[in-house]
Amino acid sequence: MNSITVLDVTKIEPRLKHPTIFEHFDLLAGGEGFVIHNDHDPKPLYYQLLGERGNCFTWNYLENGPLVWEVEIRKNDPDIKEETLGEIVKGDLRKAEVFKKLGLDFCCGGKKTLKDACRENGLDIVKVKEELNKADQASSSIPQHDFNSWSLSFLADYIVNVHHAYVRQNMRTLRDLSEKVANRHGQQHAELKTIRNLVDEMASELALHLQKEEVVLFPYIKELENSALGKDKDQQIFQTVKEPIAAMENDHDIVGDLARHIRELTHNYTLPEKACNSYALLYKMLENFESDLHMHIHLENNILFPKAIALEKEVYA
Repeated sequence: MNSITVLDVTKIEPRLKHPTIFEHFDLLAGGEGFVIHNDHDPKPLYYQLLGERGNCFTWNYLENGPLVWEVEIRKNDPDIKEETLGEIVKGDLRKAEVFKKLGLDFCCGGKKTLKDACRENGLDIVKVKEELNKADQASSSIPQHDFNSWSLSFLADYIVNVHHAYVRQNMRTLRDLSEKVANRHGQQHAELKTIRNLVDEMASELALHLQKEEVVLFPYIKELENSALGKDKDQQIFQTVKEPIAAMENDHDIVGDLARHIRELTHNYTLPEKACNSYALLYKMLENFESDLHMHIHLENNILFPKAIALEKEVYA
């Protein structure tokens, strides 16, 4: 905890506890903090502090009971922008699992701050932050690639070879399987016919989308990187790379909405009783496809695209 001040509120007279904590908080400069040590969960303090001082602090549980509670309270630095969902996942992929579990969209909705996303989804931001803090200590099966350190060319190739390839390898099977299951069980489960149509629509959207990225956008991003490295500067083929990127992000929104609709129709991929093997396989493939899609869109929306926009500004400044 370095030299950060620890305030033991168990030694303070009850009626003076909150005023003393507020006094400590008000003396903090931006970025500074202190730890409160207590014998019960001080969550009511969080809501009082939020109500009286506003969303200008972070609240981090260092110990969370059952005998001791310690919380680090840190005043926000006004010069530091609040992280978005996409930036949080970009910094640590383990956080993606937390967002998936809570239904927070870190790919298409990755530009939202955690506060805004929690408010829109009716989630308690304190509990969400607790889950994110737990993820810091958890092991994960997700490869911890440092995507943010990769060159744009390497990242673009990775997206094509991993995520574009995944779409092409699985989309035909998904279409055939959704057709088969809808024909077999659609009378009893009408949502299967809608799911089949959504899968078809997703396949059509993605086929064109992948082609536009591979033939037009990604080669241009690679040329930008070559120019920044001092190689020949090719003629700028777009007025700005923001235009095709905006189109790709719009495609992402469309496909993301289709996947979200499928998740809702399947009740988070919950199988009905006595579901056959094909039914179970369809739901599992849909769930895996959505998971891959989230990572695919995250790498583009939150890492590749912002870096390409910044690089173009540098090259053609």
